[in-house]
Amino acid sequence: MYARTTTLRGNPRALDDAIEFVRDEWLPATTDLPGCTGLSMLVGRRTGRCIVASGWADEQSMLGSAEGMRRDRARLGQLLGAVPVVAQWEVAVMHRVQPTGADAVCRLIWSSRPNPAALDDDVATFRMALLPRIEELTGFCSANLMIDRVSGNTVLAVAYADREAMLVAGQRADALRTEYARATGGRITEVAEFDLVVAHLRIPETV
Repeated sequence: MYARTTTLRGNPRALDDAIEFVRDEWLPATTDLPGCTGLSMLVGRRTGRCIVASGWADEQSMLGSAEGMRRDRARLGQLLGAVPVVAQWEVAVMHRVQPTGADAVCRLIWSSRPNPAALDDDVATFRMALLPRIEELTGFCSANLMIDRVSGNTVLAVAYADREAMLVAGQRADALRTEYARATGGRITEVAEFDLVVAHLRIPETV
C-alpha cells in the first residue's frame, strides 16, 4: 500500500472553506481514480497547517494519479494562500482497534534514519516491540507508519478518540517515542498534533 501527502501552511481563517472543499469536492473526485483507497485530512486550527493524505493500492496507481490530483491541490492552495508540498510514502504498518469519531485527533511524529537500508528492520522493531504498547494508550484508535525507502524518512500517525485522551496518553506516548528512536538509531525531527476532520482513508489492516 502507498500514500501521497499534500501539506500546506496557510491562513487559519480559511480552514473551514478548505475542509468543505476537500470533503465535498476533492474526496469524491479522488475515490473515482483507479487504485484509490480513500482520503483523509488533518488540520491544525491555530497554525493553519493541513495535511491531505490519499491512499493507493500500489505504487503504479499512486504515480498514475498525479496529474488527476494536480487541480485539486492547486485549488486547496488558493483557498489557504499556501504552496502545496507533496510527498509519497510506502505504508509499512496500518493497525486499527476502533473507528474514529467526530472528535478524533492525531499526533504525527516525523523521523529520519541514518541508514535507509535498515528500514525493514526498523519496521519489524516497531511492529513487534512498540505497537502492542501503543495500542494500550488511552483512547487509542489507530496507528499508521509510513516510510520513504530512498531518504530513510518515516512518519507515524497515531489517532486518538479525542483531545483529552491524547493528553492523558501524552507522557507514556513520549516515553515510547523516545524508546523507538533509540532502538532504531533514528532522529525525531518533528512532532505535531492535528484534528482529524476528514476520515476516509481506507487502507487495509496490515497487522
